[in-house]
Amino acid sequence: MKTKRVLMVVSILALILVVALISVRAYYLAIALVIGTLIMGHREIWSILRTKKLPPIDERIRENTGKSIRNGFIFFALVSAFLMLFFSLNLNTNPETVHVLGGVFISSGMAYLISYLFYDRAEPRLSERGLKMMKVFLIVTGIALAVFILSAFLHNAISGLFDIEEPVFFFIAVFIAPLAFAVGLVGSLVIFIRGLLS
Repeated sequence: MKTKRVLMVVSILALILVVALISVRAYYLAIALVIGTLIMGHREIWSILRTKKLPPIDERIRENTGKSIRNGFIFFALVSAFLMLFFSLNLNTNPETVHVLGGVFISSGMAYLISYLFYDRAEPRLSERGLKMMKVFLIVTGIALAVFILSAFLHNAISGLFDIEEPVFFFIAVFIAPLAFAVGLVGSLVIFIRGLLS
């Protein structure tokens, strides 16, 4: 009963905020808020639509939800810090704040959803070789992300300090790091999904 009340309160507050955002023409934030609310309550909403009652909440589900909220918040904090750093160094770009916030909210909600699905039901059957390969791909993904952030920072810092167009870090940030990130992400996902389906 307590979960039903919390779900109702969150839904009503989200609806009021969506109406307020639409009235000030912040459509991207309204869409992000709707998607985020649906993602946060996906389990409960799906259960109500299917069985007309809320799913049971046990200790495992509470733990999974707590871990997923933590991961979503960490993702939100890291992306926000990176964007603040990027926009403070690169003064030439003038993006729409609403678009940036909408993207951050939606991607944080997706990080929460993927974390929840991982903690809730993901137990891939991986061989020793598959586990090693997955670790290698995940390490490549992490290194590529770190290299992208570092290269973007160094490119902007060198360009701003010396008033020159710096090509090396730009090339790394735009071409090499995203390619390595995509290879690592796709490789680890392929191995993970094959382990789930086996």
